[in-house]
Amino acid sequence: MKTIFVKPNDTERKWYVIDAADQRLGRVAVEAAKLLRGKHKPEFAPHQEIGDYVVIINADKVTVTGRKATQKMYYRHSGYLGSLRSESFQKMLKRRPEYPLEHAVRGMLPKNRLGRKLFTNLKVYAGVEHPHTAQQPEVYTIPPVKES
Repeated sequence: MKTIFVKPNDTERKWYVIDAADQRLGRVAVEAAKLLRGKHKPEFAPHQEIGDYVVIINADKVTVTGRKATQKMYYRHSGYLGSLRSESFQKMLKRRPEYPLEHAVRGMLPKNRLGRKLFTNLKVYAGVEHPHTAQQPEVYTIPPVKES
């Protein structure tokens, strides 16, 4: 089987807007990561950057199920002894409303230089306003959950 190489000029890179209001954190992150990687395109290649740009709005209105709002923790460490800090989802949403979505999407991207480049194509905003109207982004709706 031959490796597919798509020239950067041959791919069409679109802009998508995802409204995260009253959506589940993980579902929004999965769809955003899929669009960023380009997995929805027929010419997808895991070693190339052919994905689209994603703008997520209303990040402050994203939800989680169960008791994750109080039990889900975000950790950071400065490198000094005993300086591990933790913060719950609720507090993080008040302090930095974009961070939970950025953190979730970053975890779903490759852990290499390609993943770091793809992450720059993600734009997350707490409110409805965003400065990317000149790119004429398409509204992307998240498919509903299949009940079994």
